[in-house]
Amino acid sequence: MDREKIVEKYDVVIIGGGASGLTAGIYCGRARLNTLVLEESLVGGIATNTWEIENYPGFPESISGTGLMNLFYQQAKKFGVKFKLTNVKNVDFSGDVKIVETFRNRYEAKAVIICNGSKPRLTNAENEQQYIGKGIAFCATCDAASCTGEEVLVIGSGDAAIEEGMFLTKFASKVKVSIIHDEGIMDCNAIAKSAALANPKMEFLHNTVVERFEGGEEMNRVILKNLKTGALVPVDCFRCFLFIGYIPNTSLYKGIIDMSGKGYILTNENMETNVHGVFAAGDVREKFLRQVATCVGDAATAGVMAEKYIAESEIFENIIMNGNGIAYIYDASDAEHREFLEEIEKLEAEYDEYCCHKVDTYKSQGLAKRLCKTGHCPSVVIIKNGKIVKVIDEEHLSKKNIEENL
Repeated sequence: MDREKIVEKYDVVIIGGGASGLTAGIYCGRARLNTLVLEESLVGGIATNTWEIENYPGFPESISGTGLMNLFYQQAKKFGVKFKLTNVKNVDFSGDVKIVETFRNRYEAKAVIICNGSKPRLTNAENEQQYIGKGIAFCATCDAASCTGEEVLVIGSGDAAIEEGMFLTKFASKVKVSIIHDEGIMDCNAIAKSAALANPKMEFLHNTVVERFEGGEEMNRVILKNLKTGALVPVDCFRCFLFIGYIPNTSLYKGIIDMSGKGYILTNENMETNVHGVFAAGDVREKFLRQVATCVGDAATAGVMAEKYIAESEIFENIIMNGNGIAYIYDASDAEHREFLEEIEKLEAEYDEYCCHKVDTYKSQGLAKRLCKTGHCPSVVIIKNGKIVKVIDEEHLSKKNIEENL
């Protein structure tokens, strides 16, 4: 017999406790929203695998990924954000109340922010898990400075691998690149390939894959295997950077949230997904750059928009849809739209049983899209007894036409 789940209610549930989840938590907590962050394993996410972060503003002396994420965590806690280390098993975003389920709990929220991030694709070689964060790295931009004067190894030959490898040559004394293909073949674009081949600090080890990682407390050697001869090739290195792709943690949302061909969540610039009340931020999104700084920017927007969504929901349910009303959807920056406000105000004076609601789409289309699917303006929505009975679009918008439908 299935045990009954414990139900908890929140304003916002954030799925994922990395840089984006923590930032979204800070913004929602500071807005005095009852906020919960659910993290599967480690608060701070993939950023905790970074030794030194030198490009995050405000830390000129650099800071470790773990140190920076701990500051994020403490700030979120300061604003009353709650944290639970648990794995999300199921979500239901079909209703106004969003449902997030774990093994024991059912969390009900007014809004959800998805911050699951992505995970680096691994080689699955021997000892790999042991040395992640202890010699195995995934971000040259983050860790290049710590490799100054050292020899490093890059795994992969795609655009990211070759471009990040070239960046590493600004710091490292030598950058060796393990490539699975025959000599002369790379997966990167032709320009990057030419630049890399011309770089005296780069050396290419073709027809090789990782056999195992070796070292003591820290990894210091990678054993490569030549695919043609079977010979094992030991490579001493200070760091080994894996650039063989990322896998977005989005399997939970397939068929629910719109995604790109690679499985990243699609959002607009306000971090809104295709489902009202569900937002996404950070590395889980389809975007160009995945860094702590871009996660923070995404999550700041998502947090603010979640707050706005909840406020608009309350206005929609408790004010606009309460009784009889005339909702005028318009753009306050448009002179013609502003002129028609006079006609709306006349109607409000003549029909005192109707409340007049002015819905400005200039900064947000949230309320407009709740009143009519397109949110197109100018238009008028007529509400009787808490139900939408008529939507009058721009082509048919006139005081006379509105009166005929009252």
